[in-house]
Amino acid sequence: MIARTSAPSSLWFKALQAAFLAIAVSFSIGATDAGSRYTNLNHRLMCTCGCSELLGECNHVGCQSSGQELAELSTGISNGKSDQQIFDSFAAKYGATVLAAPTTHGFDLVAWIAPFAVFLAALLGTILLVKRWSAGKLEVAPAGPVSEAVREQIRRETDGDGGY
Repeated sequence: MIARTSAPSSLWFKALQAAFLAIAVSFSIGATDAGSRYTNLNHRLMCTCGCSELLGECNHVGCQSSGQELAELSTGISNGKSDQQIFDSFAAKYGATVLAAPTTHGFDLVAWIAPFAVFLAALLGTILLVKRWSAGKLEVAPAGPVSEAVREQIRRETDGDGGY
């Protein structure tokens, strides 16, 4: 006889697959929508007016730059340019500082690596320093009864009665 899997477990497995498919479809709907792409891109660019705000969040009164840059972004999206083409055109026109995050190519890669490298070097230095300090500790004799001669020396040096 051929062994078959039980029907309830097979049903649960198919229901789980359907649920994952529904979740995947839900997250992908609107991912290519021009409005969501516009919002995504304007939060990955900086306003060039000097306010140090993201392009999509520049809100100071009388900003001369954000309106023009947002219009350029909208035009690039409507012309079918890819995200990288839009970033490249903004960087060519306004400089690399218009990008909210450095690229992961060439020398810009240092901006991603350097903070982690500095943290690891500081951590290593701290560990080595603590090891060096702990290795240099003097061995202290275990506490025991204090002899009468030591008590007398303490009384003489402190001009007191030693608390007795």
